[in-house]
Amino acid sequence: MKTMLPPAVRLGRQALLFPLCLVLFEFTTYIANDMIQPGMLSVIADFNAGIEWVPTSMTAYLAGGIFLQWLLGPLSDRRGRRPVMLAGVAFFIVTCLAILLVTNIEQFIVMRFLQGVGLCFIGAVGYATIQESFEESVCIKITALMANVALIAPLLGPLAGAAWIHVATWQSMFVLFAALAVISFVGLWKAMPETATLKGEALSASNLWRDYRTVFVNRQFVCGALAIGFASLPLLAWIAQSPVILISGESLSTLEYGLLQVPVFGALILGNLTLARVTGKLSVERPIKLGAWPMLSGLLIAALATVFSAHAYLWMTAGLSLYAYGIGLANAGLYRLTLFSSSVSKGAVSAAMGMTSMFVFTVGIELAKVAYAWGGNGLFSLFNLLSGLCWLMLMVIFLSKHHSKVTPEPNTVA
Repeated sequence: MKTMLPPAVRLGRQALLFPLCLVLFEFTTYIANDMIQPGMLSVIADFNAGIEWVPTSMTAYLAGGIFLQWLLGPLSDRRGRRPVMLAGVAFFIVTCLAILLVTNIEQFIVMRFLQGVGLCFIGAVGYATIQESFEESVCIKITALMANVALIAPLLGPLAGAAWIHVATWQSMFVLFAALAVISFVGLWKAMPETATLKGEALSASNLWRDYRTVFVNRQFVCGALAIGFASLPLLAWIAQSPVILISGESLSTLEYGLLQVPVFGALILGNLTLARVTGKLSVERPIKLGAWPMLSGLLIAALATVFSAHAYLWMTAGLSLYAYGIGLANAGLYRLTLFSSSVSKGAVSAAMGMTSMFVFTVGIELAKVAYAWGGNGLFSLFNLLSGLCWLMLMVIFLSKHHSKVTPEPNTVA
């Protein structure tokens, strides 16, 4: 049955301040990854490390994003979303400043892992609160528009990082990240609502086991969560590997490297804007199906081009741009449907989604690195195409199971 939504459904200034502050923190955690990637060449030079550490920095960051999700979702269900979220932002600030003290590449990677823990709080706590605070069509529109703000990070991050490293040290980037996180912390302190449904209940191992067992035996949820991971894997593999592909492999300048990120992430933003425009006019499932065409077509173009011409990096960029448009169109609706495919408390469900997708990202980025090492751009693009085909297969299963069901409303108990 339906229950009353919290006051945040009223789209006043106070209600909108919360998603704005949350997306500022999301932007900060993203740019802490995207902006440092071109700077990684300076990092490994400072520490006399090999080039293989460049994508490993991103792998460690994403691995941190898995580390505590299993605990944070259920914890925020029972202890409150606000205190858990604020603790996460504060932890991120501390780790950004602590990286200034590292003296070798191993310590740097450990600190990147700890910084990545900040990612856990966005999905498991922050976005769970968003989903509980707004009704479906409004929530999808807000999520799509928030994604555009967050996507400024991967759009501008590589270019900004490449320019930054010419005028300042890589260490100074982390001071910037800490400063942005402080602003987010203040805003969340003022505006974040409390939507936890199980607040006051005991958190025990048996409760955790019960919740996660219920979530992971739900085949529809598992297909949706894996699909979210495979949908974004080619994009994240590109972010992680593109400094090696373009700067080391194709001998491009850092500026040229940064400029080639613009069409990819510009297309992703355009896809999100398209989704925001059609939300409310089409069913939630329709943009997912429409997004499949550019996603698979783009990955196929990139694969065919680089298999026949190993240095066709412009065609690879064009194909990934088309693919990115499809992600922007499909992902917000997929996230919503997956979250409400289970009746378990949304903190636990959101955490399970985050752990699943982050596991796919972490393993997939390392496999993409191996694919590039073994077969260059061609095998790298074929790996991305395989990820897209896995997404398609999972989506067919997910939507076939969803078709006969009605999506539950927020805070509905089965």
